Amino acid sequence: MATVPNVPNAELAVARYGQAGRDWIAGTQIADPLADAVVADFADMPRGAGMEMVRTALEHGIDAVEQPPASLRALFAEIDDEPDWLDHDRLDRAAGHIVRHTASYGIVLGAASLTAGAMNSAAGMPLVLTGRYTSQAAVRSIEVGAWLQEILAPGGLRRDGGGLATTLRVRMIHAFVRRHLLTEADWDTETWGAPIPQSYMAFTIVEFGRIALAAMQQLGVRYTRAELDDIYHFWRYVGLLNGVSAELNPATEADQIRLAELYALTAVEPDEGDRDFVRALTHDYLAREIAVLLPFGGAWKHAVGVNIINGLTRAFLGDGDATRLGVDDTVLKHLPRVMGPAIGAVNQLLARIPGANALRTRRAVANYPVLMAEQRQRYGVHHDLVDTAPDSGGHPAARSA
Repeated sequence: MATVPNVPNAELAVARYGQAGRDWIAGTQIADPLADAVVADFADMPRGAGMEMVRTALEHGIDAVEQPPASLRALFAEIDDEPDWLDHDRLDRAAGHIVRHTASYGIVLGAASLTAGAMNSAAGMPLVLTGRYTSQAAVRSIEVGAWLQEILAPGGLRRDGGGLATTLRVRMIHAFVRRHLLTEADWDTETWGAPIPQSYMAFTIVEFGRIALAAMQQLGVRYTRAELDDIYHFWRYVGLLNGVSAELNPATEADQIRLAELYALTAVEPDEGDRDFVRALTHDYLAREIAVLLPFGGAWKHAVGVNIINGLTRAFLGDGDATRLGVDDTVLKHLPRVMGPAIGAVNQLLARIPGANALRTRRAVANYPVLMAEQRQRYGVHHDLVDTAPDSGGHPAARSA
């Protein structure tokens, strides 16, 4: 698989990273066999009947499902078999670490993580073909926020937790999209590899992990080594639930760094669609969110928000990659360098006060649903994931036609 012609720098990836490079290249050709088999079986049922089985199995267990297909039993055998390395206390601690810095995390997920993902036009192709790449940046961001709200809630990733259930729905949505692209759309497997493949699924975990954490550090968020280890443990389990294979699912910070490097090394050059997506994300959503935080009123706030988010994106990605994505240059790219040390000093001071971080975490956990409700109101979004959106009738994962 190391010489697959449609993966840029495939031979270099293997030469530089050895087996990890081979796994990465192979992973561009492999999707999610368990979930894909389930969706294939659902295709023979009335629309919505299969996902009703999934909801029943999530709530009551697979044995409560009447005549489930063997593929669904296999999927839930994996879900129900928690790995020996899993520590739920660490998951809850990690969620607290992340939520404590909700504002910074929300900014970097847009300005650093999603924009880093846009550096590979092949990875965005499924969104292009389903019509959700550039036209619904705010809606998709709120859907991601709804998923995060569930997985970051205390106990959210336990077997009966809302985060586990929502994560499995995301996994099934991806499987429905794959089947649609392979059977009804103009998907070119030889050129693009598998739709939503293992390698890009693994990189998504890196977007929420290492890429976001590195950008947060620039903003002055300083985690201890123990806190970072908790967070990487958290995303390892999310990766497993999302269907990422053991070969590619990152367990440590070093794993995530290597995957980020492989993604960049083998990326297909971003195109106009990627640049349009970044503009929609930064101008139509992130700049608007920053404008909400600014005092007073007036149209000037959005322009300032655009400059701030362009500056942050340049600070996080670097001038070269930001230019390739069409992000305007601005002196505000130096903002993290100026503010980061001061914010970091405040965070370190608060961390030394007994009970201060615990109090900040409790307040942030309580306030997160309020923030999400305000965003939903602002953009008129009243669903959680795309499968329940009122206009999702044409989407492959829609519950009904």
